[in-house]
Amino acid sequence: MSAFTLAAPFFITALTGCSMTDKESQESPFAGTRTSRDASDAAEGVSSSIYDLIGVKGRASDSRPGVTECSEKDADTHFSVFHPWSFYPAAESDLEVAMERLRSELPKNGWKIVEFGSDNSKNKNTTLIADNDENKTGVKITQRSKNNPPKLSIEVVSGCYKVPDGQTVERF
Repeated sequence: MSAFTLAAPFFITALTGCSMTDKESQESPFAGTRTSRDASDAAEGVSSSIYDLIGVKGRASDSRPGVTECSEKDADTHFSVFHPWSFYPAAESDLEVAMERLRSELPKNGWKIVEFGSDNSKNKNTTLIADNDENKTGVKITQRSKNNPPKLSIEVVSGCYKVPDGQTVERF
């Protein structure tokens, strides 16, 4: 079982805007009917749009989306897509600028920020969690200033998709 499968409850929380301590159902929202490949392409498109909002020079890591199960759904017909990637600014001083741009630009582009602030790590990383209800996608962005090199860790996750009738989920 991958680390991302184990982290699925976090991603569901990010999508629904519920707190981690909420006792109610943390079921992922229904995102529609698509093949795993089409949903993967859509997640990459969301990541690309977030990259465009960063607005500072730098480079993104080269990673591909993956497919995981939806909680309480048939694993053969339902799935969620996750896309973890990192952004490395050309200048270390641009890391905070990039995070502040995302904080201001995401809401202008259909995202609702549901959490922003320092995490509980010893480094007190700044974390932003946002939901996009229109495309049933959530994102967690962590500013890792003390990493070498400094970076933004970005984790995009979709809502729960159903494959077209007669097909099964393709996992990758």
